[in-house]
Amino acid sequence: MELTSKDEAMIRLLLSCYLLMMCWSTATQAAEPMLVRYNLSIQFVDPKQSYYIDLLRLAMEKSRSQYGDYQLEPVTMEMPQGRTIKLVEQQQLDVVWTMTSKAREQTLSAIYFPLLKGLMGHRIAIVRTEDKQKFADINSVEQLKRLIVGQGTDWPDSDILQQQGFTLVRGAAKNLIAMLNKARFDYFLRALHEPWDEVVGHPELIVDESFMVTYPSPIYFFVNRDNALLAERIEHGLRAALVDGSFDDLFYHHAITADMLQRANLPNRRVFKLDNPLLSDSSKNLLSERSLWFD
Repeated sequence: MELTSKDEAMIRLLLSCYLLMMCWSTATQAAEPMLVRYNLSIQFVDPKQSYYIDLLRLAMEKSRSQYGDYQLEPVTMEMPQGRTIKLVEQQQLDVVWTMTSKAREQTLSAIYFPLLKGLMGHRIAIVRTEDKQKFADINSVEQLKRLIVGQGTDWPDSDILQQQGFTLVRGAAKNLIAMLNKARFDYFLRALHEPWDEVVGHPELIVDESFMVTYPSPIYFFVNRDNALLAERIEHGLRAALVDGSFDDLFYHHAITADMLQRANLPNRRVFKLDNPLLSDSSKNLLSERSLWFD
């Protein structure tokens, strides 16, 4: 059937309308902010989580001009680390921050940027006040290994220490202070910025002043392996923040880290250096980038 000029005009009009609708739809989708869901604890509030949320926001802001707007959405559920990782794997959360391990890097996509400059591997002890002199007399890792350390059930730290001959008692993170009080173990290793708030209200506990255990242990943001765009965006934002100084500014002046060096008094501590057998080759390759690490 031969089309009349009127039919051809109508077809051209319909085609133009269709193309306009497609362009409008594409533009609308592009304008929609990138949704980033993360876990937020409200029952057992950990003041340290504010650092990672602030850092995630900084990374998204530093990448806004290239990747567009974003929306951070907290998901308030109480869960251990392992459960949070599982929900990112199942795409019910978009991002999690956690200490790395080979297994975690195989399960999720790691953004290879140490969020705390490796600070989680600089560990000092909470001990019972009555044991202060016992720890002041320790001069070697071998002596330390004769005592029992408490650590979290699913923390990579637990595996790092156990594989190097430490005797551990594991427990839920929220119970470890009480377990130390009940002498279930001798000391509780915490990252350099962590123990100070945890001994408040516990006069029977103190932060040991005599030693520090160190090993390479970066905390990364992790996303689902299929979410390459979010991984790319977060890494771009973190790298941009490192270059312009805003990352170091946040790290050294955030409420959880601001006075840690003065409190820790590192020059007066004996330092016991350990390996990290859980570190992947990709993580080991970052160790040469000194600007990424706390020294």
